[in-house]
Amino acid sequence: MAAMHDFKAELFKALGHPTRLRILELLSTGEKTVSELQIALEIEASSVSQQLSIMRSRQLLDARKNGTKVFYTVRDPLIGNLLSIARQIFENQVTNMNSMLEAERDLD
Repeated sequence: MAAMHDFKAELFKALGHPTRLRILELLSTGEKTVSELQIALEIEASSVSQQLSIMRSRQLLDARKNGTKVFYTVRDPLIGNLLSIARQIFENQVTNMNSMLEAERDLD
């Protein structure tokens, strides 16, 4: 059981950076190169490469070389589901906060 908790902790650490999350969301739609990710994220290629390296070391991504280009993909499609669930949790939090604000305004 400890191994499972360790795995989960390491997974969430790997997911614990906004740029890595954005990269995973982009890769959830299909494979991309560093330059494609760089353009989409509007950050330096070195930053993209650094984040890709971290995720590859945590076994979240696969890489496929074709000529001089390296194409990255999400190793497990369930990562996309996890990101979708996180988005739903965020939306629920926003909805709850808006409801609380509206209830507070009604009291005034």
